[in-house]
Amino acid sequence: LRVLSAEYEQAAEEINSTKAAGHKVVGVGVTVIRALETNVTPSKKVSPADTWTDKFIFPPYRFAVPTSIVSNFHRPGSTMLMSVASFGGYENVMKAYKEALEGDYMFGPYGDALLII
Repeated sequence: LRVLSAEYEQAAEEINSTKAAGHKVVGVGVTVIRALETNVTPSKKVSPADTWTDKFIFPPYRFAVPTSIVSNFHRPGSTMLMSVASFGGYENVMKAYKEALEGDYMFGPYGDALLII
């Protein structure tokens, strides 16, 4: 039996009540959106959990929890880029990446970021 800390319960409750009130939930980073989507229930609520995930998000994928995301510009061909493309649409994200390349944006974990609403 695994006992979850109060922080897991509180985080799940805050996310669920935020969505129920009609507010936006912003996933910051691919790791966060993977964690949110790993712990989503069939009723599209986040369940508190302390677990590993083997979830890889790639197009087409329908997100249940985040309504927008912030992510770095990831390297071409990476699974992280595919997760971002799943959220923003492949064509839209590739257009943003073209602009980033032309504008000398920084890629990788300490580079520039994009917000997808």
